[in-house]
Amino acid sequence: MRSRIPKQFQGGGQDMNSMIHQAKKMQDQIAALQEDIEGRTFSASAGGGAVNVVVTGKKTVQSIELKPEVVTPDDIEMLQDLIISAVNEAINTVEETTEKEMSKITGGVALPGLF
Repeated sequence: MRSRIPKQFQGGGQDMNSMIHQAKKMQDQIAALQEDIEGRTFSASAGGGAVNVVVTGKKTVQSIELKPEVVTPDDIEMLQDLIISAVNEAINTVEETTEKEMSKITGGVALPGLF
């Protein structure tokens, strides 16, 4: 029994070499973008600016700034909610930025495990 090789893979594998080269180029671009994003900082606020949070592209909290008027012993739960909201918003910004910039490289194709 003979198997048939598709035309694009016949004749020296030039198309296959081109595909491999393109994949390597994309891999290098993705690695550079990931490094760039990890070096950035992203900020978000909650409560009309009462809580400001800065996270890195690695999704670690770098700083939290609280306005004095939001720190009241009578309403700790509100402060906790504002901090959680600001942190989640900042992390979502990192993820959205990563997705948006990755799709420019990948042409909108989702590559599992990259981000």
